[in-house]
Amino acid sequence: MEFLQNNWPLVLVFLVSGGMLLWPIVQQRSLGVRQIGAQQATMLINRNRPVVLDVRETREYEAGHLPNAVHIPLSQLGSRGQELSGMAGRPVLVYCARGQRTLHASRVLARLGFKEIYGLAGGVRAWVDAHLPLEK
Repeated sequence: MEFLQNNWPLVLVFLVSGGMLLWPIVQQRSLGVRQIGAQQATMLINRNRPVVLDVRETREYEAGHLPNAVHIPLSQLGSRGQELSGMAGRPVLVYCARGQRTLHASRVLARLGFKEIYGLAGGVRAWVDAHLPLEK
């Protein structure tokens, strides 16, 4: 107890940084987003035929994307989301370059009515690292 009293700033930094690390996990779970790896994504694509959504910018998409991906950049997803509204009953696999934009896109997708949202953990980088094909 004496340690805590003498080092309260250190304890505070520890608690705040731990909370910051856990926050994205809490957000994903509250939205119902499931992070899946490249092999799980391949099985999902083959079995459930989800909407595969690329939220990267145009130049990234043109450099190579997952097969049959729908491209709506994250910066336009809010304004163009109605393009996906007819597919809200299907699962959606959303991905970006490394996975950071996926959570924000998942929030938008949840507001559009998607219930089954999957995020590609590691993004297209993980897909490439798993030696899976890209379309150009």
